[in-house]
Amino acid sequence: MHEFDIAKQLKKRILVLDGAMGTMIQQHPLEEADFRSSRFQNHPSPLKGNNDLLSITQPNIIKSIHRAYFEAGADIVETNTFSSTSIGMADYQMEDLAYELNFESAKIAKEVALEFVKTTPNQPRYVAGSIGPTNRTASMSPDVNDPGFRAITFDALVTSYREQVEGLIDGGADLLLVETIFDTLNAKAALFAIEEVKKEKESLIPIMISGTITDASGRTLSGQTVEAFRISLSHIPVLSIGFNCALGADQLLPYVKRLSNQSDQFISAHPNAGLPNAFGEYDQSPEQMRDLIEEYLKQNVVNILGGCCGTTPEHIRLIAEVAKKYSPRIPNMDKHE
Repeated sequence: MHEFDIAKQLKKRILVLDGAMGTMIQQHPLEEADFRSSRFQNHPSPLKGNNDLLSITQPNIIKSIHRAYFEAGADIVETNTFSSTSIGMADYQMEDLAYELNFESAKIAKEVALEFVKTTPNQPRYVAGSIGPTNRTASMSPDVNDPGFRAITFDALVTSYREQVEGLIDGGADLLLVETIFDTLNAKAALFAIEEVKKEKESLIPIMISGTITDASGRTLSGQTVEAFRISLSHIPVLSIGFNCALGADQLLPYVKRLSNQSDQFISAHPNAGLPNAFGEYDQSPEQMRDLIEEYLKQNVVNILGGCCGTTPEHIRLIAEVAKKYSPRIPNMDKHE
């Protein structure tokens, strides 16, 4: 664990999470050969687009992205591991790389974090191990003609997540972030795997969980409301609960507010830079996003703020600047002490 207790930091101030990894990788004109490097020259499957692999084949690019977010004022950066499970890597015939991907991604993020701790020893920096939802769903059928069919089992998810969690912890992650949760059953598998690994390693690593509201119905893809999402994950002690992705800051605020009113944990939010345009691009400027994010701060509903799809270090810099002006939300559990 980091020498600074993050829970204590969260009681003092609002912490800032980084922005999008994919947005930043796209700024580098990478071709197939760049993804392969020398090690995977003869790999049988196309690798372009496997951004998580860049932690092994182009680590300096990933380091530069982490560095840019820390320089912008982020307190927490996420590892480049959103799809680094054997399930996610199956698309590239790289299932066997899962542990190494997570270990190396956590290691390089931690190296950059320690660089910044040395220069500003009074401001701790944290590495959050990013654990994505995988491209499978445990509670719904992908086949409309066979509603009872499942493309993945709970046990298979647990096995896959265990490998990811072990790599992230061994690589030096300070936190584990189960994010972009669209199916809470998948998240339960991740949390079950985390608890198993924590017990085996006698680790006290904190857990963040972040769901995603998929549309204006205010529900996750598997149909849960904000309240149901919170309650169904309340059996696991976590550092924070929140929402990310799918919506822009203004659309996401009502759901974050509902979550904040009901939760004893710290609250996180890292929305997209608005909604995608017709080309799938995000047009919301850093200034526009900052102004929308400030409403979260005025209403005192968050403890951790960052950005998801379409956000850049400039978005994070302006969010960090405005966050300094506000006091952190006090969780319900502390209000009664």
